[in-house]
Amino acid sequence: MKTPKIILATLLLPLLFTSCFEDLDDNPISTLDINEFVYSGLDSYYLYKDSVPNLIEDKANSSNFSSYLNGFNSPESLFESLIYDRTNTDRFSWITDDYIALEQQFDGITKSNGMEFGLKRYTPGGNELYGVVRFILPNTSAETNGLQRGDLFNAVNGTQLTISNWRTLLGQNNYTLNFAEYNDNGTSGTNDDTIDATTNTVALSKIQYTENPVFKTEILQVEGENVGYLMYNGFVSNFNNALNSAFGAFQANNVQHLVLDLRYNPGGSVNTATLLGSLVTGSNTGQVFAKLKYNSQQQGNNFNYTFVDNNNGSTLNNLNLNKVYVLATGSSASASEMVINSLDAYIEVIQIGTQTVGKSQASITLYDSPDFTRSQPDPRHTYAMQPLVAITVNKNDDQVPAEGLNPLIEIEEQVNNYGVLGNVNEPLLAEALAHIAATNKVASTKKGKVSKTIFDSNDLLPHSKEMYIE
Repeated sequence: MKTPKIILATLLLPLLFTSCFEDLDDNPISTLDINEFVYSGLDSYYLYKDSVPNLIEDKANSSNFSSYLNGFNSPESLFESLIYDRTNTDRFSWITDDYIALEQQFDGITKSNGMEFGLKRYTPGGNELYGVVRFILPNTSAETNGLQRGDLFNAVNGTQLTISNWRTLLGQNNYTLNFAEYNDNGTSGTNDDTIDATTNTVALSKIQYTENPVFKTEILQVEGENVGYLMYNGFVSNFNNALNSAFGAFQANNVQHLVLDLRYNPGGSVNTATLLGSLVTGSNTGQVFAKLKYNSQQQGNNFNYTFVDNNNGSTLNNLNLNKVYVLATGSSASASEMVINSLDAYIEVIQIGTQTVGKSQASITLYDSPDFTRSQPDPRHTYAMQPLVAITVNKNDDQVPAEGLNPLIEIEEQVNNYGVLGNVNEPLLAEALAHIAATNKVASTKKGKVSKTIFDSNDLLPHSKEMYIE
């Protein structure tokens, strides 16, 4: 059976058959019809179907199936009722009522003002938040207005950011950002440091934007040897050529070491993750990079991703390395973790930063079509689902722990010292370069205030932290 591309939709029925959704032909479709798609898709593909009583029971073949579906007042509520252990086990399955927008997101097309950020609490357990600019996308409102990495902000349109309002405020297409500043209060310690509001503001506007995930490359030198640095912010297959070209530059400069910066990379395509692993090594063509393991009903779809030696027929610019340095944080998820876990079975992976998200499951997009693929979807609606359908493991059957991957060298980004990405003095990169220069040597970076990031700009894209199967 052809495996569908990823999308998960949550569909819930109203109590009456008369409830309907507008379709693309102005012919209404009933909630019952969409709910039947939701149930059938999850019953076939959902990774945890054997742990969900209403899926184990196989209600689709029961006489009261319609009554069961009619017990839900929306497709979303039915979908959510079939998710296993939402809090701990399946935090990532989702449903959408607009698969066109979803497909654009998977292609790297979103609405953006160019400001990528992380949000932190003022006080542990507190409600109020402040933001730190992580990086600025080129040719955007944020770049035009001079925003820089490390800038602080605390409000939008004069309203303080909080746990409950930040998505609404920062999700607007147009808004005024209120800046804040770091105050060390004249002491050398950080315990009394504060984030203070200022009167400075900037107006930002979002446009439809296609982001190149190959954000920055550098050729650095350590002890007379060349070090390649790549900041890679998303596994988007449309930019595989750009990724291969970046490694071409590393290859041309004879880099002996590689620092792969995935600190803000939320995941993406499994195929692209396999390509990246192949670019790092180069000597394992045909060997297992990662395995996908499906539910009991879809065992025929179990699949091994193997190291490759070409990019759609083009020569692969692999580096043949036996060690790689990976910068990762609590914003590194799914395909980023897959790369770390899969490469670790073959070469030495030096992980630097903080604990990652902990997502080893992969998803596919299920459409309302005869075989759940993109071919001939029901034209009367644009619902789709992106359920978890498989577990990813490395060649040794090791999976990413639910609590995330722990770094070998732990270092957090410092609010008052974010540094310049790709610069030898940026704290996380400096730590990697110090380790390259002399194993276990500690970088002499300025000590600063650290605070856990609890949300980031990727969280405005509801399905960004996904690892999906194409």
